[in-house]
Amino acid sequence: QVQLVESGGGLVQPGGSLRLSCAASGGTFSNYNMGWFRQAPGKEREFVAAISWGGGSTYATDPLKGRFSISRDNAKNTMYLQMNNLKPEDTAVYYCAAQSTTRPTTLRTTARGYDYWGQGTQVTVSS
Repeated sequence: QVQLVESGGGLVQPGGSLRLSCAASGGTFSNYNMGWFRQAPGKEREFVAAISWGGGSTYATDPLKGRFSISRDNAKNTMYLQMNNLKPEDTAVYYCAAQSTTRPTTLRTTARGYDYWGQGTQVTVSS
């Protein structure tokens, strides 16, 4: 069983930056494709970005590609989401997720493609 714990959220002014972390335990982190999702109040959970088990492939949803970047450090069992030039519409709870399949070849962009989830970290962008 994989446990995921997000951190790094908080209150930031528009135009600011945050780096979220997702620490994994209980499994072989380097075998799993990972993803970030977010959910704003009253909205469905939406895909943000994904990264392959080795870190060689990444994908971010088009509207966020220029501002958000995903990375991972398998030696630290940790994944990151660097968020720059934050906007009020980025306000949401951000979740990290892991696929249970060992070293899959496909990055998933829907929530149903992930088997393990963290509890989420709140990001609020406001002046």
